[in-house]
Amino acid sequence: MTATETAPAGRTARVPLGRDFGKLWTAAAFSNLADGLGRTAVPLIATTLTRDPLAISVIAALAFVPWLVFGLPAGMIVDRFDRRVVMAAANVLRAGVALALAVLTVAGGLSIWWLFLGVLVFGLGETLFDNATNAAIPGVVGRRQLDRANGWMQAAQITIDSFVATPIAGILFAVSLALPLWLGALGYIVPVALALLLPVSAARALRASETGAEEPARVSTRDALIFLWRHRYLRAMVVFTAVIGCALSFAQAVVILFFLETLSVPAAAIGFVTAGIGIGALGGSLLAPVLVERFGRGPVMWAAVLAGGAMMLATGLAPNVWTAVAAFALSACAISIWNVPWGSLRQQIVPPEMFGRVLGVIRTLTWGLFPVATVIGGWVGRADLRMPFWIGGAVVIGAALLGARLVIVGTRRAGAEAPAD
Repeated sequence: MTATETAPAGRTARVPLGRDFGKLWTAAAFSNLADGLGRTAVPLIATTLTRDPLAISVIAALAFVPWLVFGLPAGMIVDRFDRRVVMAAANVLRAGVALALAVLTVAGGLSIWWLFLGVLVFGLGETLFDNATNAAIPGVVGRRQLDRANGWMQAAQITIDSFVATPIAGILFAVSLALPLWLGALGYIVPVALALLLPVSAARALRASETGAEEPARVSTRDALIFLWRHRYLRAMVVFTAVIGCALSFAQAVVILFFLETLSVPAAAIGFVTAGIGIGALGGSLLAPVLVERFGRGPVMWAAVLAGGAMMLATGLAPNVWTAVAAFALSACAISIWNVPWGSLRQQIVPPEMFGRVLGVIRTLTWGLFPVATVIGGWVGRADLRMPFWIGGAVVIGAALLGARLVIVGTRRAGAEAPAD
């Protein structure tokens, strides 16, 4: 499949991403709807049980713990089994958890410990669904379409999370604590059928025997670890990404309390505040493919990191809710601009037969550290809810300056600067 064709007037026209990508996109969209409802409702429910910044930060931290303990097994499952079935099973699991929490809420038996457990299981399902979704994208689009496909996937996530799920969750929460959880369970069920309707090419990396060539050796987790260790550029980028991600997790550990208490935003309006932030994130997702095509992946990724750190620092310095939302929106825009080419880069340079395992290793080494950073951020937030933004933003800026050569020059030398045919 090629990404372009010649138009009658001699211009280069883009080939549509296709019906199969549409199924994958829709499945991810409904899952994002359910995620967004839960991501807003669970911390808000937690604030009715405790106002301790450290306890609230634990909610955010636990969402990443499964990537630390289950990231590698999830990658193995995604590579070894039908990715469509993995996506379906993961959403059945998450729907069950949402229903259980809703029942506990209605029955008056919900405690902070049940929320902790629920977030852990939600995260377990997320490791499987997200890993399978990322691995399936190269099976439904061509390599030159990866930046565009990833941009659309991230745009859907941000649009639904920020402009649909999050504002609705805030309103539903004000009506009934359990209402966002009931609707979230329904949102997880819809993608089950869509995932199972994806083509065989999305189910797994095609074996050589299916194309008439010799069957390759079975890929193990050890092979994925060796590949990542020997790929000097990718190994360094994983370390760089881990530092950036930890700093951002640290900064955002108490974001709900920051808006509720420091900036005096009513709980029912939290969704509308984050919707404003989502404007920046959505803009970044749609802008990223255009910027990459014009300036190259390396320069765009580096500029995005630098700008993201600067705006995170500005969020902590903001004197009122409007300037805080504007600064946070610009930070979210920059982070989205980074995420699109970073995802496409991995899909381009990692062999498809081991993509799930390599992605599992990468996310274990990066996202697995986020819970620690988040809890530390919550602890620092006990002193001042602005302080995590100041420290986290400064660390990101410093890392960007130190990692400029890696991101700009290293990306070009690794052959990951432009999509391959």
